[in-house]
Amino acid sequence: MSTTNAPQTGLATRLDWWRAARFGLFIHWGPVSLVGTEIGWSRGGERRGFYRGGSGEVPVEVYDNLYKEFNPVLFDAAQWVQIAKDAGMGYMVFTSKHHDGFVNFDTALTDYKITSPASPFGCYYSQPDWRHPDYRNENHQQYLDYFHAQVVELCSNYGELAVLWFDGLEEHFIYTEEVEKFREVEVYPSASIWDSEHLFQKIRALQPHILINNRCGMRADFDTPEQMIGAFQDQRPWESCITICKQWAWKPDDVLKSFQECIHTLARVVGGDGNLLLNVGPMPDGRIEPRQVELLREIGGWLGSYGESIYATRGGPFRPAPWGVSTHKDNTIYLHILAWPEETLTLPPLPQKLGDAVVLTGGEVAMTQRDDGISISIAPADRDPINTLVRLTVKD
Repeated sequence: MSTTNAPQTGLATRLDWWRAARFGLFIHWGPVSLVGTEIGWSRGGERRGFYRGGSGEVPVEVYDNLYKEFNPVLFDAAQWVQIAKDAGMGYMVFTSKHHDGFVNFDTALTDYKITSPASPFGCYYSQPDWRHPDYRNENHQQYLDYFHAQVVELCSNYGELAVLWFDGLEEHFIYTEEVEKFREVEVYPSASIWDSEHLFQKIRALQPHILINNRCGMRADFDTPEQMIGAFQDQRPWESCITICKQWAWKPDDVLKSFQECIHTLARVVGGDGNLLLNVGPMPDGRIEPRQVELLREIGGWLGSYGESIYATRGGPFRPAPWGVSTHKDNTIYLHILAWPEETLTLPPLPQKLGDAVVLTGGEVAMTQRDDGISISIAPADRDPINTLVRLTVKD
């Protein structure tokens, strides 16, 4: 579920709400946090259905028994939601099951699950399950029965969900490596692997307004570039999922991104007309690591001052470039100037006439509009070290 009041009618309205929110919290969590290795991928053993070989560093007999020691006594769902709100985020996506098969909700289909009250979050659900004995072998239909039944549980037992975020691996790598080939295709080659068309019928019957990503054999509602900023794309919704550290799951002393990295990433994603889903991995006791919380709240402070340039905006009219990006809404254009390659920033021409130019981050700006382009000049002393934010007004 969202951390704000998502609208309750109409898939198109839900999509408009999601796009306007622009910034969400991704949460990867499970027993693996006890050993500080990557969720799913650090599990040893066979990886059926994944065409890239390899095995994780934690032996299966160790990984699959971590849940017996997993006791997150300081888990507080309301605190997680408050942290997301403090960060200026509009929605959350919680890992209900990753590739390791551990289930973070009260499913009736397996005992390999967390024992806690119903979670108030929207859900990530990984179709791959390297622990399940019937996954991607001659008994795969039995696994499909299990998988579909768990998705039905999620859609039936936890109220209205804003987002269902699948992670089917095959279509993710197909999309990122052969993007042009499959950009206009409604059904990926992996649709039959997950019996996606029947699954989507069940989901839509139970949650008619839910947003579904493009990693379950169907193109669905939005694209999902991973650990990268997506290309400018304003004809179809997209969301970059990016970690706040290196790992998706918690790791002691993991490398934390800087405040500047996070602000630049958020600006470049939204300037490309996308959403940012920024991931944290809570600690074994259930708390989000304090230094991550501090950074999230610092981002929220910036958004408290300059959120008008992010929320409910669309990317453009200027394409992303080394200098930065632009966003717009109504008759206002925002320039996120992240670097100054030259003393004067020169932008392509616009057909509309511009009026006022204001530096929201402080200082004075000189703006000149000509038929061949637009010039923006700001004294070095007035340039913000993180993001010099200029608001341009378009004349009626």
